[in-house]
Amino acid sequence: MKETIGEIYREHKKLFVLMMILFVLSLGLLIFSLLNLKISSSTVHVGYSDIGSYQGGDFTETKGTSGYVSGRWMDMLAFPVFAIILGVLHNFIAIKLYKRRGEASARVFVMMSILVLVSAMLVLWRLTGEG
Repeated sequence: MKETIGEIYREHKKLFVLMMILFVLSLGLLIFSLLNLKISSSTVHVGYSDIGSYQGGDFTETKGTSGYVSGRWMDMLAFPVFAIILGVLHNFIAIKLYKRRGEASARVFVMMSILVLVSAMLVLWRLTGEG
């Protein structure tokens, strides 16, 4: 494993930089999510969905409803766990992909992981900003 990381560092700088970006972003998500847990709150916003918000009747009855789903603060622990999984495990998977399929497939995998991580950051930022 150590030799493979050294090889990636020496021969494939772009992949190494992408792996470091993934790790740093996941560390940022981990810290941000832990700082915004709001343990003292009995309920927090844990999700958002407009699906099913209209239950029939007049549309003016539902005017002003937000679509945010409330839950326990413990439900928000999914974000730190998700950050650890993406930051550590996805880099290990990228190393395995590099060994088996080459640099291009590992780079695509890491870029997709970064996109998923940025999406999770935006969702958490939106949930904590509205909470």
